[in-house]
Amino acid sequence: MRISDLAKPHIRNLEPYQGGKPIEELERELGIRDSIKLASNECPDPPSAAVTRALQAALPRLHRYPDGESYYLRRALARHLGIGTENLFLGAGSDEILEVLVKCFLGPGDEALFPWPSFAMYPIVTQGMGATAVRVPLDAEMRADVAQVARAITDRTRLLFLANPNNPTGTSIGAADFAELLREVPERVIIVNDEAYREYVRRDDFPNTLDAIDGRPTLITLRTFSKIYGLAGLRLGYGVGDPELIGLLERARHPFNVSLLAQVAGCVALEDPERVTRIRRLTHAGLDQLERAFDEIGLSYAKSDANFILVELGPRAAEIHDKLLHAGVITRCMGACGLENHLRVTVGLPEENKRCIEALRRELGR
Repeated sequence: MRISDLAKPHIRNLEPYQGGKPIEELERELGIRDSIKLASNECPDPPSAAVTRALQAALPRLHRYPDGESYYLRRALARHLGIGTENLFLGAGSDEILEVLVKCFLGPGDEALFPWPSFAMYPIVTQGMGATAVRVPLDAEMRADVAQVARAITDRTRLLFLANPNNPTGTSIGAADFAELLREVPERVIIVNDEAYREYVRRDDFPNTLDAIDGRPTLITLRTFSKIYGLAGLRLGYGVGDPELIGLLERARHPFNVSLLAQVAGCVALEDPERVTRIRRLTHAGLDQLERAFDEIGLSYAKSDANFILVELGPRAAEIHDKLLHAGVITRCMGACGLENHLRVTVGLPEENKRCIEALRRELGR
């Protein structure tokens, strides 16, 4: 008997998330040096000196468990957002919050619905609970189609995952579409509004979803420190929702789920809004840089409200990805999402964006 025969079928049949190899191992395998990673939507800038100093000061306390309630970070976040501490749930990245949500609300026979292509973890966490993942195609502009989403809801729908801005397209929906979603989706369905890239948004009418929570107790908004705050290596995310919903998640989470270092770094990062503004400006300039180049080359791309851009390269996309890889430019293939003709390029520093553009021009002969 194989061990896998003993596992639950919905776990045995899962396709695991592909995070990519460490950059050092990739360089060793390909025999390259000085590669740039534009594949994982990370912040190109390291944490501030203040964060680094705070982490160093906390190292002597690593023999102790972290504060299980994240007391100081919870209060700092509540002040930052203008909400009550009872509205906050903290997790080891948004991924853990997704796991806790499906643990609370999904089981065999239930459905979780989401626009697609979108974040790869939505179908993974859904199938992990033995529930059915229902994918609703994006519209012609690669945005969530609110009307189609509403029509796809059935009596078995328990959760609706909405990445806004969406990953991997970078597109977003505005306040009017979000208001329509709240009207059309039954209140018995938990709306998980994933705003990992909110701080990068360029559109003027992006919804203020925290204000909607009082009128919609089955809405939770997720945000993260992994992107614009540059703390991806520490895994820190949070959810904002109705206290009753937050209380259920608190029952289901593991104790000490947010590390000591993550709590310390989060508190200090919130005290540096100027850095957030600088990274936002750097990212917007990088998006403009990439868009101008793609226009000159004659490439189609999705208008992004995130820190990455989805570019269409045609049937050679996978081949071009490998060519870029050997040139030391690491991007992300999107075939697993059904976007075989596309690459996702994370915005880097100006010189990294330039290097990516030059490598693309060489491979396309333009």
